[in-house]
Amino acid sequence: MAQREWVEKDFYKELGVSSDASADEIKKAYRKLARDLHPDTNPDPSASERFKAVSEAHSVLSDPAKRKEYDETRRLFAGGGFGRGRFNGGGGGGFGGFGGGGGYGSEGVEFNLNDLFDAAGQTGGANIGDLFGGLFGRGASPRPSRPRRGNDLETETELSFLEATKGVAMPLRLTSPAPCTNCHGSGARPGTSPKVCPNCNGAGVINRNQGAFGFSEPCTECKGSGSIIEHPCAECKGTGVTTRTRTINVRIPPGVEDGQRIRLAGQGEAGLRGAPSGDLYVTVHVRPDKVFGRDGDDLTVSVPVSFHELALGTTLSVPTLEGKVGVRVPKGTSDGRILRVRGRGVPKRGGGHGDLLVTVKVAVPPNLEGEAAEALEAYAKAERASGFDPRAGWSGA
Repeated sequence: MAQREWVEKDFYKELGVSSDASADEIKKAYRKLARDLHPDTNPDPSASERFKAVSEAHSVLSDPAKRKEYDETRRLFAGGGFGRGRFNGGGGGGFGGFGGGGGYGSEGVEFNLNDLFDAAGQTGGANIGDLFGGLFGRGASPRPSRPRRGNDLETETELSFLEATKGVAMPLRLTSPAPCTNCHGSGARPGTSPKVCPNCNGAGVINRNQGAFGFSEPCTECKGSGSIIEHPCAECKGTGVTTRTRTINVRIPPGVEDGQRIRLAGQGEAGLRGAPSGDLYVTVHVRPDKVFGRDGDDLTVSVPVSFHELALGTTLSVPTLEGKVGVRVPKGTSDGRILRVRGRGVPKRGGGHGDLLVTVKVAVPPNLEGEAAEALEAYAKAERASGFDPRAGWSGA
């Protein structure tokens, strides 16, 4: 989105948060509004437009770099640093400044400050010197206006633990602005094409001399696009975009974590009249598993064992993502010890796997009777006779 549009929109107000809201507060506000306004759950026609506005606000405020640029742009043009005033064409004058939307030329002709950005080729990386260079006719020639790229979109999906660790291909259903299928995004009726604007020769801007100054402003014939559609598409009314429900196949890579965002280039909102589409960001939520846990790239599992297995040693059959594996428990292993099995964990992004971490936990019989109880009592006597004291050296003894 161009900086000129940021001046006119309050993204914080769209999400219902303050300008100093944290990233978590912005995320929570967006999720609540998205659930309430999504076209799949809210049939109200006005909810669709509100949903797009909320998504647009979140796409800017959720990105630290975009949010910083947005805040700085609004402070510059809405904070009084450029107040509304007049250009003085004579000597000894200077600048009264610019307001939230415009100012006046030396002949009293009103102009729109936002148009100056186009005249100076002002984009996110340009500085204010380029703006004034274009204003006084000392800058580079005006760049042709290009159709605006579509907004980024965000959605969420839920996966099982195994799907997240092993990866999965899944269909994702979206209701959003997309390229018109009738005109293939051109905005022109099938069988026709947009023509170069004769008023600006495709530049999208018109140069005018205003006293001692030269100005560039958007062409009024093509509204800055550089082309004219004589026969608009009946489906999209010449925009090249329609709101529709579509299903796309998404490949979730192995090892994705809970809360991770996956970027799908070009799958976001369609740009106007054939401009590039935005990107789609999919936030993944992973359901907990009854058996497995995760610690980074390591797979964790707790295995119940009996006392005699720890005391005498044994080999356990332990589940992994790819079947079972035998894990040797050394003689005299203590309760809660973690045994590591190399390369049996979660797939890593750069290749390879993490490890399997096996925690052994003693399971105590709830009711011990008969021969088992007698044998354990006999063992307890033998244990005391051997001099073994489990609380020897314990600070509470």
